[in-house]
Amino acid sequence: MKKSLLALALAAAIAPSFAMAEAGDIVVRLRATHVAPDEGSRLGSQTDATYGAGTAALLYGNAGAQLQVGSNTIPEIDFSYYVTKNIAAELILALGTRHDVSIGGMGSGAAITSPALGSVNLLPPTLTAQWHFMPDTMFDPYVGAGVAYVLGMDRSLTAQVGGGRAIRIDRNSFGGVLQAGIDVNLQDKWLLNFDVKKLWVGTDVELDSQGLAGTKTGWQKIDNLDIDPWVVSIGIGKKF
Repeated sequence: MKKSLLALALAAAIAPSFAMAEAGDIVVRLRATHVAPDEGSRLGSQTDATYGAGTAALLYGNAGAQLQVGSNTIPEIDFSYYVTKNIAAELILALGTRHDVSIGGMGSGAAITSPALGSVNLLPPTLTAQWHFMPDTMFDPYVGAGVAYVLGMDRSLTAQVGGGRAIRIDRNSFGGVLQAGIDVNLQDKWLLNFDVKKLWVGTDVELDSQGLAGTKTGWQKIDNLDIDPWVVSIGIGKKF
């Protein structure tokens, strides 16, 4: 009997202590995050009748023209609070993600002489509610849903037409988020994390219009751009 108790005590002493979640836990994760826009643009399908004078002339003969937003990889930090061991709220923060913006599908008849418009810096704080399926095991998959608020910073672009015309992303926007991922619980409250999110966010795009004499006549909407990025993250975390 004494040998059996000693064996059990020894096994408990050397068994790994995984970072299982409990109500009230706070988890801080540091991740590398790849933001890949799945944009939808109707730039080439717009006409003067849609958004006023100037749009059709700018894109003459280019019905397939559309705005394109490049991908980027950034560092990201997030914080999770466990309401119960299965339910957590996650706040995702990032310093901002810079994306190159261009016009694709342009033909020889376009007034624009260069497809590159510049870049924009987007700040997308995101809040989700998560359900963790197996918080008492080493591998804990989860799903989540929530909301993102995309702030546009450094959002002035330039179209190379008529000596240079300013283009801007006009507004910040709210959008929905779906999420799926897995925490791999390690020893001493450390964990590995893999996470995928889909965001649905959009914004208006405007052109600094000019009259016949080259004078500015105000901002003219030329597109409604759906950015709708996939956000893929991998990193480490610590429970407190």
